[in-house]
Amino acid sequence: MLKPDWLQFSLPNKEEYFWLKRQLREGEIRTICEDARCPNIGYCFSQKTATFLILGDICTRNCSFCAVKKGKPNNGVDEKEIIAIMNLVKKLNLDYVVITSVTRDDLPDGGAEHYFNVISELRKNIDNIMIETLIPDFKNDVKAFNKILESPPDVLNHNVETVKELYNEINRPINFYRKSLDVLNFFGKRGLITKSGLMVGLGETKEQLKQTMDDIVNQGVKILTIGQYLQPTKKNHPVVKYYTPEEFEELREVGLRLGFYEVVSAPLVRSSFKAKEVYKRIKSALSNIQ
Repeated sequence: MLKPDWLQFSLPNKEEYFWLKRQLREGEIRTICEDARCPNIGYCFSQKTATFLILGDICTRNCSFCAVKKGKPNNGVDEKEIIAIMNLVKKLNLDYVVITSVTRDDLPDGGAEHYFNVISELRKNIDNIMIETLIPDFKNDVKAFNKILESPPDVLNHNVETVKELYNEINRPINFYRKSLDVLNFFGKRGLITKSGLMVGLGETKEQLKQTMDDIVNQGVKILTIGQYLQPTKKNHPVVKYYTPEEFEELREVGLRLGFYEVVSAPLVRSSFKAKEVYKRIKSALSNIQ
C-alpha cells in the first residue's frame, strides 16, 4: 500500500541532528526514536530532544507492530545508563525529559527500581527538571507500581496501543487490554497526570476506537495521543488503512468530547511528540480548575 502525500517526510539534514546523534553514540545512550524507527526523528533530534531508552534494547515481548529487538536479554540492569543520560541532559540543558524502556519480564520487578533510580538521580542533580515516563505494565505488580510512586514522574504514560479487538492480531493476549487500563487507573487515582497513546490503521473501526477512548478516559487519563501506524519492516503487521488529516481531527474532537484535557492527533504523532508543550498546557488547565 502506497503512503499518501501527507505521510511524506524529509530526511534529516540539519547539523543539530547529526550533533545529537554523535552525542548519543559517544555516551552509549539508546533512544526509542532510533530503535522504533520514529518518523519524527529528524525534527526532534534537530530540536535537540529525544526519548531515552533504558533497561537495554531487547524486549521480552513480541508485539507485531514494534521494530524494537525482541528476545531474551543476556544481562541485568546497566547502572551506567543513569549517569550517561544525566550527563547528556545537562549538556543539552534540558528541563523536560522523556524516559521509556523495553519490557523486561525477565526482571523480578520488571525494571521498576531502575526507573526509580533514573528519576531520583535526575531530580537530585538537575534543578527543576520535569520528567515524563512511558512505562511498561511491570506485569501489573503493585509493588513495582509503588516503587515508581516513591519518586513519581510529572507525567506517567502507558500506551494502550490499539483496540482490544485487535490485541490477538498484534501478539498480545486480550486480557492485557484490561491490564493496561488498570495501570493507568492505579496511577491516575494516586494523583499523577496520566497519558496514553493509540495507533490507527491496523484494521480497527471508528466505533471500536471511540469505545477504546472512552475506556481510557474513564481511568482518569488526561492526555491522549493518536498517530498513524506505519509498518517498520516487512515482518511487522501490515497497514490496513491510512487515515486522512481530517479523520485525525475528527478523532481529536471525539476525544475532547469524551473528556480528555488534551488530544494530540495527527498522522505522524507519537507518544512523546511535543510532550513538554502538552504538559505545560495541562498544568495550566488544571491550575485554572483548582
